[in-house]
Amino acid sequence: MNLLLDTHVALWAIADSPKLPVKTRALIESPKSTIWISAATLWEISIKHCLGRGDMPVSGQEAMGYFREAGYRFLPIEPEHVVAVEELPRHHADPFDRLLVAQALAEPMRLVTHDRTVARYSDTIIAT
Repeated sequence: MNLLLDTHVALWAIADSPKLPVKTRALIESPKSTIWISAATLWEISIKHCLGRGDMPVSGQEAMGYFREAGYRFLPIEPEHVVAVEELPRHHADPFDRLLVAQALAEPMRLVTHDRTVARYSDTIIAT
């Protein structure tokens, strides 16, 4: 199963955080799962880290290294992903989350998120 991790889930996974639910950890660690990190996630981490946001404790460069070490794959942002954002209902205003949803629906992949509002976009989104 192709799993696209949202930013917080991805950070919790590489940090082995207790915030990562047991079921989500099992999905990520399953040999049947291929884990994907969007370029949008690295972009979000980089922006928020340089702004001093406490919820982004690592830089984008550091996060990229940790994701690589974990064996995660990287999903580039394609023009089709960007224009697919236009078709989404306005459940959520965060541009990073909207792009992740568009990517997951376009590929297709299962987006794994901690955000219940993001989960409203599709029954294929896994809310933790």
